[in-house]
Amino acid sequence: MKSLGKRADKVTAFFGCLYYAGMRPSEAADLRREDCDLPGRCLDCGTDFDDLVAVKPSASCDHEKIEYRWGRLVLAGTSPRAGSHWTDDGGSHERRGLKHRARQETRTLPIPPRLVELLCAHIENHGVGPDGRFFRGLHGGPLSESVYDRWWKLARERALTEAQVVSPLVRRPYDLRHAAASLWLNAGVPPTEVARRLGHGVAVLLRVYANCIDGGDDTMNDKIGDALG
Repeated sequence: MKSLGKRADKVTAFFGCLYYAGMRPSEAADLRREDCDLPGRCLDCGTDFDDLVAVKPSASCDHEKIEYRWGRLVLAGTSPRAGSHWTDDGGSHERRGLKHRARQETRTLPIPPRLVELLCAHIENHGVGPDGRFFRGLHGGPLSESVYDRWWKLARERALTEAQVVSPLVRRPYDLRHAAASLWLNAGVPPTEVARRLGHGVAVLLRVYANCIDGGDDTMNDKIGDALG
């Protein structure tokens, strides 16, 4: 996204949330600074930090070389587009609870070091809104589908071949979430854990991603053989 300019770079971490954490676009659009644990370690002095964003140079070390570590997101809401006629404040987006969950229920997501790095870079380069929201529209409001869809279309055209552009390959930003689920399943993560991270039931997971679970018999046989000793 950086190759498309600074305005496009404002949604780099947004797309990272979809791929590295399997988030829904509406969940990523509502991500707040308070939802994030972004840890790391200074490679120069060996200090561990629970929150890299709060790190400042000390008398003995500038903490310039950082090793990003696995972090955590605690999701509490989404910001889907509802239309101004259907929201309480007349805005086009309304904050709601997580899909398929009670209104006050949260979902905890471990996030890999690469996404921790992307979120830290976003805060450093673009800041967050007054409400702590990471991703915002052109005028500071909620990030709309039309904005991130437009940047995604331009990124696909820049990154893919002509034949790939006209194919279904990652045609929508939502496809990044599907890619995350496929990656986790093919890596051997149990379906129950994949379903938990995605925020839906195992039955839905098995129905949607059955092709990722089918096959791989040799690998499964090797695992069972190892367990049998």
